[in-house]
Amino acid sequence: MPSIRRLAVIGAGTMGHGIAQVAAMAGHRVTLFDVDFVAAETGLQRIRKNLDKGVQLGKVSDATRETTLAALRTSTELADAVVEADLVIEAAPESMELKRSIFADVEARVDPEAILASNTSSLSIATLASGLRHPSRLLGLHFFNPVHLMTLVEVVHGPQTDPEVLEAAVKFVERLDREPIVVKDSPGFASSRLGVVLGLEAMRMVEEGVASPQDIDRAMELGYRHPMGPLKLTDLVGLDVRLGIARYLYETLGSEAFRPPEILERMVAEGHTGKKSGRGFYDWGEG
Repeated sequence: MPSIRRLAVIGAGTMGHGIAQVAAMAGHRVTLFDVDFVAAETGLQRIRKNLDKGVQLGKVSDATRETTLAALRTSTELADAVVEADLVIEAAPESMELKRSIFADVEARVDPEAILASNTSSLSIATLASGLRHPSRLLGLHFFNPVHLMTLVEVVHGPQTDPEVLEAAVKFVERLDREPIVVKDSPGFASSRLGVVLGLEAMRMVEEGVASPQDIDRAMELGYRHPMGPLKLTDLVGLDVRLGIARYLYETLGSEAFRPPEILERMVAEGHTGKKSGRGFYDWGEG
């Protein structure tokens, strides 16, 4: 069974830097790669900020902060980032074309025994693997935002994923002190398929004037003990990300439940993509 010691994380954005942080905290040597030097360094700064806050709250020790930072490095050269990696986790935007291009480049540069994983929340693992020479070593590792706080990880196996690769990935997730669930490759996997349909229905309720976004969220938080309502969660994930997933699920599953609501299409077209833009179903401006 493959042994995972060194990691490369491709993409230093919201998900990438979080994955790099939890892997480094678990004792792995991690290279955080991004084509943009500023993005890579910003990712490292965000990790440092997360750790500093953890220390302030008494949840992270000073020693853990220092050992975590010592286990991390950044790179803007793909060959340099992946050359010694036992596991490469891609955390790029939800574009099939982009992700397949990344995996083709990575496969040409990594050790033949290295495991390849995508952090995709909905895209087909079989399709992602179809252009690879060794599709049996690719699977999905779907982390949740914010990675350093969320414990669930979907381990998604495609039809060609080697059982030993799947077993190694599950054990890797457990070593991160995360809870793995094993999911068969299918549109939206388990979490996105359920979470997106709930979020889209909440948007339709806003369209119909059933209740305000705040009250719809409160209904799920207080009535069903969800830690965060579906509309606030959509703002956090990004309305553009949710729209892309909804379109994909609607096309692949053909269910009206996944047809993107007009309000979502309009808000994204207007640039209101949630917390990252300052406005979504909530106003995220200062104060």
